[in-house]
Amino acid sequence: MTDNKLPNLVDKHVGRRLRWRRRELSFSQEKLGEMLGLTFQQIQKYEKGVNRISAGRLFEIAKLLDTNISYFFQGAQDSETAKSRLVAEGDSNDEAITGLIDGDTVDLVTAFQSIPDPKLRRSILTMVRNSAEAFSTSEKQTKPPLTEPSEG
Repeated sequence: MTDNKLPNLVDKHVGRRLRWRRRELSFSQEKLGEMLGLTFQQIQKYEKGVNRISAGRLFEIAKLLDTNISYFFQGAQDSETAKSRLVAEGDSNDEAITGLIDGDTVDLVTAFQSIPDPKLRRSILTMVRNSAEAFSTSEKQTKPPLTEPSEG
């Protein structure tokens, strides 16, 4: 039996969306906390999905972050679908299921979206993809091959 007071996948999704929007507006956790009469630690707990955000508090946050409440739930259904698929495939790793987005990723996407030149954006995207592919290939080459343990 699950404890209904524990945050679930949707709570974690809402927390990630809160972090995304806060960083998009260049608000610190301290600044948002002050605006809400909370500590930055409470904002951290909301963003990590450790603590649930009440409906009233979410309404207040949405107003302060100049968005609507539905913003925080966009993509939540996709998260549930991904979780179901991962569990069906036998991967119940919490990080794999939640797909946490770190702060650097948020900063990267926000900065990328602010580049007005489409050619420059395509060039940067190509560079990042090539770098990721090269890294992935080099990782595979540096790992020793799996071998059967010898009996002895």
